[in-house]
Amino acid sequence: MNAIVLAILLMVMLCLLKIPVAIALISSALLGALHSGLSMSEAVDTFNDNLLMGAQVGVTYIMIGAFAVAIARSGLVDLLAYKIASQLDLNVGATNKGVKWMLLLALVAASIMSQNLVPVHIAFIPILIPPLLGVMNKLRMDRRGIACILACSMSASYLLLPTGFGAIYLNEILLANVNSVGQAYGMSATPGMVLKAMALPVMGILLGMLVAVFYTYRKPRRYQEAPSTTLQTETPLKPLNFKQIIFTVAALVVALICQLQFDSLLIGAMIGFMILSVAGIFRWSDQDDVFTEGLRMMAQIAVIITFASGFSGILNATNEIAPLVSATADFIGDNMVLGAALMLVVGLFITIGFGDSFASVPILAPIYVPLAITLGFSPVATIALLGAAAALGDAGSPASTITLGATAGLNADGQHDHISDSVIPTFIHANFGMLIFAWIAALML
Repeated sequence: MNAIVLAILLMVMLCLLKIPVAIALISSALLGALHSGLSMSEAVDTFNDNLLMGAQVGVTYIMIGAFAVAIARSGLVDLLAYKIASQLDLNVGATNKGVKWMLLLALVAASIMSQNLVPVHIAFIPILIPPLLGVMNKLRMDRRGIACILACSMSASYLLLPTGFGAIYLNEILLANVNSVGQAYGMSATPGMVLKAMALPVMGILLGMLVAVFYTYRKPRRYQEAPSTTLQTETPLKPLNFKQIIFTVAALVVALICQLQFDSLLIGAMIGFMILSVAGIFRWSDQDDVFTEGLRMMAQIAVIITFASGFSGILNATNEIAPLVSATADFIGDNMVLGAALMLVVGLFITIGFGDSFASVPILAPIYVPLAITLGFSPVATIALLGAAAALGDAGSPASTITLGATAGLNADGQHDHISDSVIPTFIHANFGMLIFAWIAALML
């Protein structure tokens, strides 16, 4: 068996058996490395050598977490939760459909903005969701559907809108790799082609989200009321003053500008945090407490991202990714219909292991671009295949920041399991529709 297939299957199986994700990543990576012929010492060294990139990303998320906590101290999030809760009709038989749809639309909007307008990625979830759990409990909303809304909205945002994280994925990674590899074959692509190519795959994601909301998880689901999710509707919150609003908005704008200017979420989040601190949104003496709270909030995510980097490093070190894709290419022959389907499935499988679509593109591009050109796919279809193949599995991987973020918010009261309530629902609803629509796009474009 191919070592890549073995390692990913083991990782998924261990996660399904409720083994902690970090342990599942390490153990399956080492077993895959041993199966490929690496010694235990080589496997451990390779794993350790590849932790640096994940650690850098983890530190960025910790800083983003601190910035998100600082924003929460402004009172804006609590005010939103209070406004929504105050609209609830608690009388027996009340459906509160208007409140439910207002809440769902607010989550969609926040998810989209988190990737583009205010690029804090998943850091908004542990801040925004816990205060709203009381409302969700009263509405008896199935949190698995909420996880799908968060995952599908965030994925669709960075896969289609070319700002923030979308600019990084679409232009700096996807377009750059297609042009770099395609140059030797006389193929070049433009930003306009990228948007055209990704439109149909994103429609598949959005369709999956609608299926989750209107069909799969439409039925009410009861959760136990915890003290942390008790509705606060009787006592109005202290009104926000003009200073709080101005400086919070300024911090968000400056953080976005710095992120774009310096190409660093870390710098943007740090400067935003400093603005809120100097503005007196929270007391100067509370800076350490705010930062520590953000650290605690993002610690598990940062650790898993770090270990996932080691896992992906071992997958590369086995040198069995290329044979896996080559075997797929040999099986395809000159069948475009079969070729598009298998390229997407193999991409889905690899990205589940990596847990990161951004890291999958450079790995798949050197093989997928020549293969697509040989099979006769157009440049736009080639972009659709590569862009979707690398993104498939991002929402739905146990090590994905998207699923980890959803769990971090929805499990604030201990009633939302990472694998059964976040990973499996998002895997099904975000990936199946995207796979089908990306396959159609590759054959049509």
